[in-house]
Amino acid sequence: MGWLRVLTISVSVSFIVSCGSSEPPPKKTVFEPLLQTEQRARDVQKDVDANADATRKAVDTQERGDTAP
Repeated sequence: MGWLRVLTISVSVSFIVSCGSSEPPPKKTVFEPLLQTEQRARDVQKDVDANADATRKAVDTQERGDTAP
């Protein structure tokens, strides 16, 4: 009966050890294209906001009669 217990424990331990992986899981997921698209949209929004601020400042300076920037 003792050898059966040792055999069972050793098989279960070897199964657990063999299933473990030392390499990390891949970083790419199914959501990666969506995340890239979202990041591009944020970058475009930053550009649009920067251009809107520049235009707003230019209009304000022209309304006040100041010289062009």
